[in-house]
Amino acid sequence: MTATLVAEDVRRTYGDTVALDGVSLSVGAGEVFALVGPNGAGKTTLVRALTGTTDAEGSVTVFGTDPRQVDRERIGLLPQAFDPPARLTARELLTYYAGLYDDSRDADAVLADVGLTEAADTWYENLSGGQQRRTCVGATLVNDPDLLFLDEPTTGIDPAGRRSLWDLLESLAAGGTTIVLTTHDMAEAHRLADRVGLLADGRLVAVDDPDALVAEYGGESRLVVETDAEPAALDLSYPVERSDGALVVSDVPPEAIGDVVDALDAAGASYDALSWSEPDLEDVYLQLAGGAGREYGHGAGAREGERSSGRATAEGER
Repeated sequence: MTATLVAEDVRRTYGDTVALDGVSLSVGAGEVFALVGPNGAGKTTLVRALTGTTDAEGSVTVFGTDPRQVDRERIGLLPQAFDPPARLTARELLTYYAGLYDDSRDADAVLADVGLTEAADTWYENLSGGQQRRTCVGATLVNDPDLLFLDEPTTGIDPAGRRSLWDLLESLAAGGTTIVLTTHDMAEAHRLADRVGLLADGRLVAVDDPDALVAEYGGESRLVVETDAEPAALDLSYPVERSDGALVVSDVPPEAIGDVVDALDAAGASYDALSWSEPDLEDVYLQLAGGAGREYGHGAGAREGERSSGRATAEGER
């Protein structure tokens, strides 16, 4: 797979604060790469380093060259905070951004893609928060980019709109667009990403496809039984312990739940409910970054540094 984006030993500091501490990654053409991690882990700073909108040590190449030298029509960037003129309609905004490029998509077609046809003539300030975010996503698509950076794209979007946007991103990736996104939504990362990179304290601590990460770091399946019975009362080959007023049976496949029920009956133990769950990407997140949810652990300076380009103009973003 040809690499669209390559970063090697990327480092960024704000004074004494280390925002990125030697991050290396490669993203292939048509791949969706999701960055997850606690607030302040360095995700936005990394996106800015990868797009050449902030200085950083190390090496970054996009399409084989310095990101600052890439034709801006090939890249789309949606920052966390994007504040377009409030007294323009969604259609006017997308028409304006489309006019910044020599070869752009039709604004109405993009509005349809992001589900805003009916709200096209509504002032931006009168759109709901989710509609505003979808307008901003649309602004990154008017140039039909080959490489798309999305920093928490579905923040504030309702579940139906979120799934619609996921469908759109999947279709873009299927058409060859390379996508790098940051998200706090583990379901979003698992569904969309070919690979997930977990960033903690400025370091990339794990990178793999979502299922492989879950298999390696997610832990075991759990069957929670609401009962007063003690673990020793059950004749089971699975680990059993009491936790939060219930019995937790670990590493139980769903087809063996009946064995647990039989063991409860044999012990004469009554129970109110059973719930089975398997590990997911959120468990991976908590396992690898559960202790790293500090705003870098170094103060507010880095957080302000990460947000400093939030109100950039379209020209600055691209």
